[in-house]
Amino acid sequence: GIVALFLAVVLIIAAVGSSGGKEKSKDEQPVVSSAPDSRDEEISRLMEENAQKEQKIGEYESRISELEAQLAARKNGIQNGEQAKMCYLTFDDGPSDNTEKILDILKDNNVKATFFVIGGSKLDLVKRQKEEGHTVALHTYSHDYESVYKSVDSYFQDLQKISDAVENIIGEKSNVIRFPGGSSNTISKKYCSRIMSVLTKAVSDQGYKYFDWNVSSGDAGGTTSTSEVYNNVISGIQSHDISVVLQHDIKLFSVNAVEDIIVWGLANGYTFLPLTESSPA
Repeated sequence: GIVALFLAVVLIIAAVGSSGGKEKSKDEQPVVSSAPDSRDEEISRLMEENAQKEQKIGEYESRISELEAQLAARKNGIQNGEQAKMCYLTFDDGPSDNTEKILDILKDNNVKATFFVIGGSKLDLVKRQKEEGHTVALHTYSHDYESVYKSVDSYFQDLQKISDAVENIIGEKSNVIRFPGGSSNTISKKYCSRIMSVLTKAVSDQGYKYFDWNVSSGDAGGTTSTSEVYNNVISGIQSHDISVVLQHDIKLFSVNAVEDIIVWGLANGYTFLPLTESSPA
């Protein structure tokens, strides 16, 4: 009887102990579950900081690559007793159905270029342009002469619209721009007299750098064939030590000349670079 009673007491004590342990576990559960939340927040913060650092590193690496290319071109020119020859390929009015073809050609030939973009359904392609080391530059959102050039305020409103749209996609502001029609266009006079004299100073005051061109492919005028575009560009860049070539990626016949232009340029000692705020052009 005593043994049975002793065993009963032991069993009761064991049961109480087990129950207390379970209750304690329940009490501690909220503390345990909160720890992963805290760690997740810290991990997210560190990942975001790391992504920002990687983006900055990418920008620095791109700039270093450009400077190295410029230095190599100058050294090459000095060694051969010639002035270094640099060529900046620029494409206006995209992104378009032809933009990815241009990007593929540039990638295959390890060449960087500059895209002066406007608003449109394919604007997301600026992400690939940026990721592959090209300069994403601004050409206003609408590219509508009457709207853009009716006043200084109208121009900056349109420029801000494309600036914001691009920044939302690539995560950084672009300060490289091109005026629709160029800085010396005459069509703007039709809408606001002497507006270009004001705008060229005003954009610089706001931290932008604008670029025109000194070699035209002719694809915005009477030229309608790939061979004409090729001949126009090759003839033009031979006349300059530093060439800024104007093409439009909305013109397929012009895009079809890009690879031959690059092949000729590389074979004849030209270095192809993207425009930046520090470019000499």
